[in-house]
Amino acid sequence: MQKTYYDPADLRKFGKITEWNEELGNKFFEYYGKVFEEGALTAREKSLIALAVAHTEQCPYCIDAYTKDGLQRGVTKEEMMEAIHVGAAIKSGATLVHGVQMMNKVNKLDG
Repeated sequence: MQKTYYDPADLRKFGKITEWNEELGNKFFEYYGKVFEEGALTAREKSLIALAVAHTEQCPYCIDAYTKDGLQRGVTKEEMMEAIHVGAAIKSGATLVHGVQMMNKVNKLDG
């Protein structure tokens, strides 16, 4: 088996982040749990959003977790891939729109 920097087994250790700062760790998990409760969005929709964000943030642990979660919630592989493309389009658009900053700076320095 190929050794990687990110050990998939570490995902199961996520809950241990409370060990070195119990108060903040517990507050995070309370918040995290509330965010993923059913609300205006279904848990299925939130899982799909989380999967797209996991890809734009390039978090392998999140990708693993929300791929599995999405499948358990009935998200299809086609829906997953489309969501990833939406995330990629937003990420690339956000990168490119910052080109305006560069253009403004060049114009200011040239002018």
